[in-house]
Amino acid sequence: MEFRQINYFIALYEEGTVTRAAHRLNIVQPALSMQIAKLEEQLGQQLFERSKQGMVPTAAGRQMYRLFLPIMRDFSNAHAQLLSSDGAIRGEVNVGLIASVTEGVLVDTLSEFSNRYPEVDVSVADGYTSMLIDWVTAGRLDAAIINKPRRPLALDVEHIVDEEMVLITSAASDQGVPQSLALRQLSSLDLALVLPTRGHGLRGTIDAFAESENIELAPKFEIDSLVATVKLVEQARVATIVPRIAVHRQLSSGTLREHAITSPRLVRRMVSVSHPRRPLSPAARLFLSMLAANLRLRAPAEPAGAAEAAPGSAPPA
Repeated sequence: MEFRQINYFIALYEEGTVTRAAHRLNIVQPALSMQIAKLEEQLGQQLFERSKQGMVPTAAGRQMYRLFLPIMRDFSNAHAQLLSSDGAIRGEVNVGLIASVTEGVLVDTLSEFSNRYPEVDVSVADGYTSMLIDWVTAGRLDAAIINKPRRPLALDVEHIVDEEMVLITSAASDQGVPQSLALRQLSSLDLALVLPTRGHGLRGTIDAFAESENIELAPKFEIDSLVATVKLVEQARVATIVPRIAVHRQLSSGTLREHAITSPRLVRRMVSVSHPRRPLSPAARLFLSMLAANLRLRAPAEPAGAAEAAPGSAPPA
C-alpha cells in the first residue's frame, strides 16, 4: 500500500466519480482507476461498487476512509507546519459549525482570515452538535464550534461565549409585544410561535428552560432551517426564539426586532471541541481564535447571574 494510493482512494471516496477525482488530483482517469484496482488487489477487498451514478463505497471502503482520513490529515498538517518554518502560515483548515455561527459570523471571519493568511485553504461544514462531535472524533474535522452538551466528551473542550437568546418578531408586526417579557407570557401574545423540531439542540435548550418554569410551549410551526425560520418571521405574524448572533444582521437593518426574555433568562453556552490526540495546526488555531473573537464581539455583555439561571448546559444540536 502506497501513500499515493491512499491519497487517490480518499479523493475518489469524497468526489464519488473517477472523473471528478482525477480532475481534483490533476491526473488522467486510467491512472486513477489502475491505482484503485491495485489497492483493492493488495487488500483483497472491493472498496467501491461501480454504478452508473458513480463509485459507491463498500463497507470495507467506508472503514478504510474512517481509518486513514485522520492519518492523512495529520500528515498534511505536519507538512504545512514544516513549510511554515519561515513564519508564513500555510495548510488546510477543516472545521464544523452549528447553524447560528454559520449565519452569524462565518462570512466576516472568512473574509478577514483569507486576507491575513492567503496560503491557507478553509473547509467549513455545518450541522447538528452531535454530528459535528462524531466528525471531530473520527478525524473528519480538525475542530468544531458547538452548543455545549450535557454529557461529558472525550474531546478537548474550550469555552467560547455564553450567549443570551431572545424573542424575535418582524419589525412590521410586533405591535403589542413588550420590549421585555417573561417566558410564560408567550402564550398570551397574539403571535404564532415557530421553533426547531424536538431533535434540534436549540429546541432542547428552550424546552429545558420552559420545563424549569413548568411552562409548556406549543409552537404552531416547527422548522429546523434557521434561514427559513427567519424569512417566515420577517414575512408573517409569527415569533421565534434564537441566539441574538444568528440574526444580528437583520436586527441591524431593522427588518427584525428583539424582545428580551427576562424570566428566566435563556442562555446557551458555545464551546470549541478538538481531538486530544490530534493537535491543531497553527492555521486551525488561528482560524478558531478569529471565529471566537468575532462571536464574543457580537455577543453583548451577559447580565449578572444569567449563566446561573440556565438549567444546565445546552443539549446537543
